Amino acid sequence: MKIIVNDRAGLRRELDAIEGWRVMEIIRDYGMTDPSLGIKAECGGALACGTCHVYVAKEWQDKIPPASEDEIYMLDEAFEVTEDSRLCCQIIMNEALDGIEVTLAPGSEP
Repeated sequence: MKIIVNDRAGLRRELDAIEGWRVMEIIRDYGMTDPSLGIKAECGGALACGTCHVYVAKEWQDKIPPASEDEIYMLDEAFEVTEDSRLCCQIIMNEALDGIEVTLAPGSEP
């Protein structure tokens, strides 16, 4: 499985993904060796911050579960929120999401 990530400089990356992992965990792990892919993710996926904010490509928005009320509340803490905004700690990889494309949002920098 793959995740397509557009970094803050506009560079498009294809990352290997693992079923059952949060998109945030995958991006965070790649960011350990490639700082341009770094993501803050302060709460580690506990839905207690907005620092794993990404923009989900339009063609993928109907393929992920809708945001919960808690996620919508935490997005209020994020910068430059749009209708494409999601917290990637709430997107769990599975076969149906193979190839999902996200863009790192402002404020998610480590």
